[in-house]
Formats: sequence, C-alpha cells, structure tokens
Amino acid sequence: MIPYWMSRTQLMLGDEKMEQLMGKNVLVIGLGGVGAICAEMIVRAGVGKLTIVDNDKVDASNINRQIQALQSTVNMPKAQVLSARLLDINPELDLTVLEMYIKEEITTNLLESAAWDYVVDCIDTLSCKVFLIKKCLDMKLPIVSSMGAGGKVDPSQIVVTDISKTYVCNLARYVRKRLQSLGIKKGLKVVFSPEKADQDKIIVTEKAYPKKSLIGTLSYMPAMFGCIVASVVIRDLMASD
Repeated sequence: MIPYWMSRTQLMLGDEKMEQLMGKNVLVIGLGGVGAICAEMIVRAGVGKLTIVDNDKVDASNINRQIQALQSTVNMPKAQVLSARLLDINPELDLTVLEMYIKEEITTNLLESAAWDYVVDCIDTLSCKVFLIKKCLDMKLPIVSSMGAGGKVDPSQIVVTDISKTYVCNLARYVRKRLQSLGIKKGLKVVFSPEKADQDKIIVTEKAYPKKSLIGTLSYMPAMFGCIVASVVIRDLMASD
C-alpha cells in the first residue's frame, strides 16, 4: 500500500512506478553538503531501502551548507543526525547506518554485501572515490558520481554527463586521470559544473585532513548538486524495470 504522504509523488508517477521505487535499494556514500541532501531527496521520492555511509562528525563550519548541520548538532555523527531526519520523513524506511571510513577492503565488502539497485558516490577523498567507482564499474553496478561543488556560484551550469566529457572541474580532472590509468576512459555518469572556481578561495591546510585543502562554498551549490544527483538516481531507477 502506498502511504498518504507519498500521494503527490504517486500522482506524478502513478502506482506502478511508485511501487517500483518503494522496492529499490540504494547506497549513498559521503554525507556532506551533496550527499546528505541527495539521500533526503531519494527518501522523499519514495525509495524504500537505503544505506548511508559516513564517519565524520558535524563541524560548525558545515552549517552554511549541510542539512544535518545545526548549532544543536555540532560534534554529533553526521550519519546518526541524518538517519533521525530520514526516519522522521519515512518511518517505514529500511535504513542502514554505517559510521565508517571507506577504504579499499571495506568498500569491496560493502559492495558485495547486498544487491544494490544504485550506488551514489559523494566522496571527497580522491583515492577512496576512485576505488569505489572502479569497483562499481567492475561489478556492473549502476553508479552516479558527484564532482566538485565548491568554489562555484552558478547552479545553471551544472550538468549530467559522462566523465569523459568533463572539463575545467579540478576534481573531475583528477578522477578522469586516475580512471584512465586504470584503463577506464568512459562509462561513468557524473554531475559536474564547468564553472571555473576562484583559486583564491582554496587554502591548503592540515585541517582539511584527509583532504589536502579547503575550498569556499555557498549554501545552495552543494544542495543543487545533491538534488541533481538524486534526480539521476530516481529517473534511472524508474527506467530500469
């Protein structure tokens, strides 16, 4: 039975597509400004089973852009704060919360642990990101990957495309080069913006660990990326059956 709170989505999609989404199983890795809003939009669209992965805690500097970041949630685990929000949206959600840092062996075990209908990559750390992407492509798992939202101001430039067609974006360039070194030139769906980031808005600091630098962000840009990533997931899931 389709619950009443989904009635507007039901009106939009119809019963059959709605029931399809309710039966899908999605994995979202990385719950920052992009990943958290993406996970929420996936849940609000009616996906019935979700696993969220992040080992970070809410920092006061996250408040400008992350939906689970509030004055009251500073120093709390991002995944736990988001899980309470998601279950408040859909109490019937089959939700798994994994507070762990994604590394190679953990990634492999996670991807092999369930029948995923879609994997969402919102990881910031390059090596972990590329390993996840490569493993998903090897396993033929549907995946969409978010590129860099930081340092940008114009959401109208965000596009969905193949990794081979990305340009300007630094993160996309690094991912592209790493994948090419592994023999992968195309076949990865990404959300990216070719808007040139102001290099003066990037600082190298140990506070960014495990990343090497921090980049300025505006409130709406990561959320826009997250919503577009979620739209890719929902549209592909509806088209898959």
